[in-house]
Amino acid sequence: MKRPEPVQVVKERRDKALRRLVEAVPYVQFMGIEFERHGDELTAVLPYRESLIGNPMLPALHGGATASFLEISAIIELSWQLLWEEMESPENKGLPVGDHLPRMPKTIDFTVDYLRAGLPRDAYARARVNRSGRRYASVHVEGWQDNRSRLFAQATGHFLMPERDAR
Repeated sequence: MKRPEPVQVVKERRDKALRRLVEAVPYVQFMGIEFERHGDELTAVLPYRESLIGNPMLPALHGGATASFLEISAIIELSWQLLWEEMESPENKGLPVGDHLPRMPKTIDFTVDYLRAGLPRDAYARARVNRSGRRYASVHVEGWQDNRSRLFAQATGHFLMPERDAR
C-alpha cells in the first residue's frame, strides 16, 4: 500500500503552483496584490499604498484600483480552479506542476457595485465561481476591509474560458 504524501510536500507543491500562476500576471505585481491560500480557497489581499487613493479629501481608494483588484481576484480564482483540477487529478497527483500554466480567462463583462468608500487600509477579496463550463464562466467577487460582513464593493463578471488543450 502506497503511503500518502507528507502534508508539507503537498502544501509546498500547491504554494509553488499558486506563486507561478500569480507571477505570470505582471499587473498583479504592479498592483501589489498578494494571495493567501487555505486548501483550494484563495483570498486576495491589496496592501494599502498611498498611490491607491483616488480622492485625497476623503481619503478613499480609487474606483479603478478597486475594480481591477476585484477583476484580478476573479481571474486568478478561475485560473486557480483550472490549475487545481490538473494538479490534483489522479494522473498527476503527487507530481510537481509542469512548466505550463493554463491560459487566463478573458473578460467578457465586469460589473462593479461600489457599496461604500474604500478606506485607506488593506483590502481583501474572495471570488466565488457560480458557473464554469468549457466556454464560459460566471464569477461573483466580494471586497471588504475591516469587517467581512461590511463589503465596500462587490462585482459580477463573465469570462471566456481558454481551450483546455491550449497551452
